[in-house]
Amino acid sequence: MTRPTPSQTVGPFYGYALPFPGGGDVAPAGDPAAITVHGRVHDGAGAPIPDALLEFWQANPAGNLAGAPGSLRRDPVTGAVIGRNGVDFTGFGRVATDADGHWALRTLPPGNGYISVCVFARGLLHHLFTRVYLVHDAFLDTLPAGRGRTLLAEREREGVYRFDIHLQGEKETVFLDFE
Repeated sequence: MTRPTPSQTVGPFYGYALPFPGGGDVAPAGDPAAITVHGRVHDGAGAPIPDALLEFWQANPAGNLAGAPGSLRRDPVTGAVIGRNGVDFTGFGRVATDADGHWALRTLPPGNGYISVCVFARGLLHHLFTRVYLVHDAFLDTLPAGRGRTLLAEREREGVYRFDIHLQGEKETVFLDFE
């Protein structure tokens, strides 16, 4: 019998060192324009994935992609990320899912209309890229019929959007290939 090696299996290793305090707080503390984007990550059978890790990159409200350098604070002894400075918009977030597969990001509305997402989860040998569109965009119309809706967040109420990620199955999220 052959035993799996680390190159054959993936995770759940992500929750150990990659998440950091305030990883989902991309908007500066107290910013009145802040919005919340949240959802769940689901496997092919529709079950929530309790140990996925999501990374987010986005433009600021003016459409600028250059985040604020140095806005993540590090412990001077260990070098570990200990959180954000709470003042600057970085455009980057990293969030682990909870036991119910739920995640949440507090951010500012992106000037280009979307948030880029990288998904890491057990069973994935390579991470996946997708986007969260807060408003309809012409890019969504270039996808096969009906598939663009998997990238469009649902507005639940003022300032709150829901975006579920389905890794496989009938509701599978569109994933993008960047070369």
